[in-house]
Amino acid sequence: MRKSILFTVIVLFCAAVAFAGTFGKMDLKVGDEVYACNCGADCPCQTMARMPGKCTCGNEMVKAKVMKVEEGRVMLKADSWEKERSFKTTGKYACACGADCKCEAISQNPGKCPCGMEMKKVE
Repeated sequence: MRKSILFTVIVLFCAAVAFAGTFGKMDLKVGDEVYACNCGADCPCQTMARMPGKCTCGNEMVKAKVMKVEEGRVMLKADSWEKERSFKTTGKYACACGADCKCEAISQNPGKCPCGMEMKKVE
């Protein structure tokens, strides 16, 4: 009995540590599709999400494909873009809609995520 309680506590602790480490970070691989800020290569918000909507600067995001993965960055390419754009994979802000969040939005600026929730500062 004591061993099963200890095992359960260890599993829950590991799950909590794993989840805490991913808040504000998008784990992407080449070929993944995400929605990204469409304001231009110099836009400071760099919002990315798993669902369509508006970026934190208020403009519609565009579907983009991950072309290259680097340390802390990805290169994205959308059909309407002339060339690839670099986006950070760790945001200063992230969607705070909880464990069932389907948008997984991150941004470098505060604002609302595509699901309408306020972004939460990543600490």
